[in-house]
Amino acid sequence: MGAQIREYRQRIRSVTSIKKITRAMELMAASRVVKARQRVEETTPYAQAITRALSAAASHSDVEHPMTTEAENPRRAGVLILVSDRGLAGAYATSVLKEAEQLAEYLRGQGKEVVPYLYGRKAISFYKFRRREFAASWEGNTDSPKLELAHEIADRLLEDFLTEGDAGLDEVHVVYTRFRTMVTQEPRSLRMLPLEIVEADETDGHHELLPLYEFEPSAEEVLDVVLPQYVRHRIYNCMLQAAASELAARQRAMKSATDNAEELIKTYTRLANQARQAEITQEISEIVGGANALADAKK
Repeated sequence: MGAQIREYRQRIRSVTSIKKITRAMELMAASRVVKARQRVEETTPYAQAITRALSAAASHSDVEHPMTTEAENPRRAGVLILVSDRGLAGAYATSVLKEAEQLAEYLRGQGKEVVPYLYGRKAISFYKFRRREFAASWEGNTDSPKLELAHEIADRLLEDFLTEGDAGLDEVHVVYTRFRTMVTQEPRSLRMLPLEIVEADETDGHHELLPLYEFEPSAEEVLDVVLPQYVRHRIYNCMLQAAASELAARQRAMKSATDNAEELIKTYTRLANQARQAEITQEISEIVGGANALADAKK
């Protein structure tokens, strides 16, 4: 009985230590997600505006730019997968990888070769464990992405997309987690290149008149300068939304873990009290039994 009580008390101490860790991680995620949300709110309108402007400008220009013209027979599609470096965020990484697998299956069904580009240790581990090949990988600061890293990723994708021949890409897709609210984050796949017409979900269903554009010095030179900037900022916005989603998912997961730890502590405390009470009852019974035996012996 005493060994059982010691075991329960040891479990209580272990769960209490885990609770302190999960509570600390919950508070850290809660404090960082506020800044991450602000960065998303600051960059998303610009990303949406430049997408609308460039798609309208490309549609009104007579230039067949390689970044706006679809290949007649696309063969290779690059897929940038944005996941996290660390776990303890619930099903965040799993849902993104699942979305990427569905996109890859869809592209292969169209007869295209999928070329993965990975950002985040979880995605790298996923591919290495299954011994799958990937074109490039980046890691570090997935919960606080840097603009320089976004430019590096975008420049690599642009270089591969503009490469002619069998080594080049005909399409570029991005798989990330779109941040909506602290409770709702959804995995999403987005075709980045060639540039598509404005996404319907970002125009909120309203039909607006698009402006007419005059290009100076020429439409081709303007698109050469602006389109790479569009790709860089669009990828950076996706990375920021993924970071905010990761922190929100981690906060929820750590809060759930803390609540579960509290329930375990209550359960083990109750079991320890029951074991202690049973031990005391047994001791009293032994004392009473011994006293009765002595009394019977004296008779």
